[in-house]
Amino acid sequence: MALQGGPPFKKFRADNNGLIPKQLPSSNPLKNAYSVNQLNGVVLPTSNISLKKLTQSGNTCINGTYTNNGKSLKTLSDKSKELMKQRKGLPIYEVKKDLVNYLRKNETNILIGETGSGKTTQVPQFLHEEALLKNGSVVITQPRRVAAISVATRVAEEVGCNLGGLVGYSVRFEEMVSDKTRIKFATDGMVLREAMLDPLLKRYSWVVLDEAHERTINTDILFGIVKKAQRIRKEKGKEPLHILIMSATMNAEKFSSYFNDCPVLMAEGREHKLDINFTNEKQDDYVLSCLSTVVQIHQEAPVSDGILVFLTGQEEIDNACLAMSKIVKRMDSQNCLAMKICPLYASLPQHLQMDVFQAPPLKERRVIFSTNIAEASVTIPGIRYVVDSGKAKIRTFNPSTGFDVLKVRQISQAQAWQRAGRAGREANGTCYHTYTEAQFEKMTMMPSPEIHRSNLSTVVLQLLSVGVTDVMSFDFMDRPRQDSLLKAIEQLLLLEAVKKLPSGELQLTEDGRKMASFPIDPRYSKILLMGPKYKCTHEVLSIVSMLSGEQVLTTPSGKMRHVAVAKHKKLASVEGDHLTMLKIYQAFKASKQNKAWCHENFLNYRNLVYITSIRKQLSELCVKAGLEMLSSSDNMDDIRRCLLTGMFMNVAELQPDRKYLTLAHHDQAQIHPSSVLFNSHSSYVLYNEVIHTANSYMHCVSWVAPEWLYEVAPEYFRTHHIKANAAVYAKKK
Repeated sequence: MALQGGPPFKKFRADNNGLIPKQLPSSNPLKNAYSVNQLNGVVLPTSNISLKKLTQSGNTCINGTYTNNGKSLKTLSDKSKELMKQRKGLPIYEVKKDLVNYLRKNETNILIGETGSGKTTQVPQFLHEEALLKNGSVVITQPRRVAAISVATRVAEEVGCNLGGLVGYSVRFEEMVSDKTRIKFATDGMVLREAMLDPLLKRYSWVVLDEAHERTINTDILFGIVKKAQRIRKEKGKEPLHILIMSATMNAEKFSSYFNDCPVLMAEGREHKLDINFTNEKQDDYVLSCLSTVVQIHQEAPVSDGILVFLTGQEEIDNACLAMSKIVKRMDSQNCLAMKICPLYASLPQHLQMDVFQAPPLKERRVIFSTNIAEASVTIPGIRYVVDSGKAKIRTFNPSTGFDVLKVRQISQAQAWQRAGRAGREANGTCYHTYTEAQFEKMTMMPSPEIHRSNLSTVVLQLLSVGVTDVMSFDFMDRPRQDSLLKAIEQLLLLEAVKKLPSGELQLTEDGRKMASFPIDPRYSKILLMGPKYKCTHEVLSIVSMLSGEQVLTTPSGKMRHVAVAKHKKLASVEGDHLTMLKIYQAFKASKQNKAWCHENFLNYRNLVYITSIRKQLSELCVKAGLEMLSSSDNMDDIRRCLLTGMFMNVAELQPDRKYLTLAHHDQAQIHPSSVLFNSHSSYVLYNEVIHTANSYMHCVSWVAPEWLYEVAPEYFRTHHIKANAAVYAKKK
């Protein structure tokens, strides 16, 4: 559809229905063997790796009784017939026999299946139906909880069971499984936590690593763990562990080489036409370009055609939803079609996330503004248009400064194709990239592995928990920077979570084992362990939960901004942001989690509910770890002392120029304007993190007394000198 008005677009490669990605080499030696759909979005190998094309098999239906290669299945109900018809219409189902044969032959396989081929929902069912699970079960990893839940829900419906029966899921704060569960969808983080207790993953006969191309930290660690578990189980003569790596877009050669030159299987995707469009010129404001494009589609396309818009983060999405609702109100007066606007991001409560996977509303266009949470594994009903900003918010950790750099950056070509593919899942679709073809060509082929740009202290703690004592030699697919690993080890040594043996290997301490049981930053778990010592377990539990969730303060624009600021001031604590968080959480609980109270005080109700669920799980883990649940609600100093036990490395000292110098790296930083201490000049402050945007800003700040530093970490502050050093230390002596 050519849009009238808005950013001028040009159609991309109209030949072959726009399905051939530009990055495919024109001299592709496989062009005679594979269809266009098979190659769409796939980064082809550069060597002579063997690619196995899957061929169609014979599954038939006679008078409502389905047969699979001659084997009769039970007569199905009308609903089951419809679901089976949908399953049989998926490209992956057509190659079921050939695929299953390959899976039987090899302990490890890679499956490249076009977006919409059905691999995520169907392959686990094939394993069950064809008795490949034997006495075990299959776990299918997903990078995001929304994908794990939505896919499990769909598969349970197709199988004809309730969630928690044959099919279940496991995500943070929620699990629907039982002894009967044989097919489990789980976030990669949850499977990694299982591996801490059972490094050989003995309950599983199959591990399916889905969306492997995303290369999250947890997935990268799982690569090495499942590979090692497979080898050890084989050496010990135990039940084999089968590994299947799946993706629509990946460097097949690299993955195959890492997994011992395993075979690479390729399955065709849908034949739905996907029109790809780029702008003729660069756009100065990508959000405005996206909104303009949505308006034009809304005016011209049938109301049943849903629109999925990719933006970078919660605040940007909320603002875009607000702006679009105002635009629609003005359009309504012109007899324009109604529009249902939905946000979608990770911190959105689960029931609101799942709303977008319901059938689209009648007589109302659905427009979804999403982060990259909707980039892979999910099918949102009714989506016919994708509007892609080409941007994502990327956080990169700098080990030399200890700062996180948070920037909106360009996505990779692989991500661009994944986003476009959301429009062609159910029918013909159209994608509008709000950037030029030349900009697309300059994008990197694949996203950078998360393990190359993150603080690795949690990674090291997890590896030690699964029995890896020589972290530096762990079998990473892409080895992290050495300075990042050394920095992580240094942090864990300071937190007394690990100790170094004479051999040079690392060993978890008793505290370290307990810290590893919490699915949070090691600094936060250390704080929880120290809660009983300072008689404030309940208080730090609430603060850590708030730190582990999303922003709860909402600040509208316009006249209401001053009202919101005044309301927030009433909830502020003079001691700083950490105790302000505590005060907000306690007030929320006192209101009995009242939504109207949140609205009145300009607080994000959805995020506070989510934080409540975080606190519930952490509280259960505290009890399991044997921590005494004490309260010190009237002693704010002890609460901040306790916070220092985990974050004493995050202290800054005020300088004569009114700026702060971090004691860990002697880098300048400022208190962020959002902090309640923004206009104060406390001599020493504790900060949660430093994020570099235009400047280096300390986020979540509280003032601390210098003598507390020597109480909490005397050895550390003997080497990280502060101006009050001599006087304070003499006083303590």
